[in-house]
Amino acid sequence: MNSSERRLKLILLLQRPGRKKTVQELADIFGVSRRTIFRDFNALSEINVPIKYDRYTGYGLVEGYKMPPLMFNSKELATIMVGLNFVKSQVDQQMVRDAIGVELKIKNVLPNELKTLMTSLEEHTIVDPYLRYNSNQKKSGDWYLISAAIADKKRMQFTYTTKAGSRTTRKIDPYLLVYFQDHWNVVGWSHRRGDIRSFILDRIVSPVILEENWLPKPKMSVDSLIFRYNELKKLVVLEVEKSEIEGIRAILPAKIIKLEQKKPKKFRISFEFDNMPFLNHWLLQFGTTVKIIKPEILISLQKQTLYAMINDLEK
Repeated sequence: MNSSERRLKLILLLQRPGRKKTVQELADIFGVSRRTIFRDFNALSEINVPIKYDRYTGYGLVEGYKMPPLMFNSKELATIMVGLNFVKSQVDQQMVRDAIGVELKIKNVLPNELKTLMTSLEEHTIVDPYLRYNSNQKKSGDWYLISAAIADKKRMQFTYTTKAGSRTTRKIDPYLLVYFQDHWNVVGWSHRRGDIRSFILDRIVSPVILEENWLPKPKMSVDSLIFRYNELKKLVVLEVEKSEIEGIRAILPAKIIKLEQKKPKKFRISFEFDNMPFLNHWLLQFGTTVKIIKPEILISLQKQTLYAMINDLEK
């Protein structure tokens, strides 16, 4: 990273709301010395960037300072296009429309040579083609409204449709938006259940933000919310062919506890899971490249499923 690029990113970092940064923190972020950061401060001051220092909180910019419009380089633009193409592959209609709107706005301010690059990237960069071409786009829960509630730490209320088809009113403290393969979930504290619950966005109807604040619970983290413990979880151990190990690690719906190579072409993966019927059907996609070592209930479920499939073929 050259000095001009670093100083531009330094301005953006100092402009962020929230806790300010010390010189040592800034040096660690950019991988340079404290002296280099001070030289950057001097260079920015010479072009009238108003850097503010507080002995208790650190460095930031004077409140109200706005940077002039930024221009992307070709690598940054390519990164943006990959992200936009991912959003455009979503099944959520509103997300797709929003991504297209962002593309149009960016194109309007780009010089011609970068417009040509952007058009090429748009046409020749495909993210998740099977989801893009085979799924039906649908209107799901308002992810933007939910993200606003998370940012403002406000409670939400909505009507939720369960798998069984019943509809109930739910009130939650929304903590996290999570994307799982083909749908979005909001994870939060359910006032109905008195516990952490996950809600699929396309089953949410009429979400509203309440004028009630929530406070983060102790030891609440992304990992603890996604891979939360409950007493129904069982230890699962799989023996996996070496050729499949990376593919399984990428999409395994659980957090890996242990991964070890047992044979030249065999690995063992250990994790905890609470829904054996779901895991049984999920594992069938890997055929004979995955063998269940434990638990017995999962082995039994897979045998029952395979016997049923064989019987159906023989009828």
